Amino acid sequence: QVDLVESGGGLVQAGGSLRLSCAASGRSFSDSAMGWFRQGPGKEREFVTAINWSGGSTYYAGSVKGRFTISRDNAKNTVYLQMNSLKPEDTAVYYCAAAPNGYLSGSYYRSSDKYNYWGQGTQVTVSS
Repeated sequence: QVDLVESGGGLVQAGGSLRLSCAASGRSFSDSAMGWFRQGPGKEREFVTAINWSGGSTYYAGSVKGRFTISRDNAKNTVYLQMNSLKPEDTAVYYCAAAPNGYLSGSYYRSSDKYNYWGQGTQVTVSS
């Protein structure tokens, strides 16, 4: 069992930055791959980025590559999403998720069906 709580969302102007955090409780965090997904208004949920258990492998959606950075601190049971150069189209509710057996490469975890635990989400709004 892994409980996930996101924080760090808010309102920011285009070009600005935000850092999201996802705090996990449960003994299996360090074995889990972690992912960030988002759902914009009127849109389906989409993959943003994923990181494997050690942080040694990451994968990004093309729309955020070069602007967003995922990282994790297993000692703190926390995964982060640093978002730079934000655009209005990044406006969405951002969700973190945990996938068991996170030993594969980050790209394996780009599909939502790999995850069995989800947070409640945090709103990110980017104004133009």
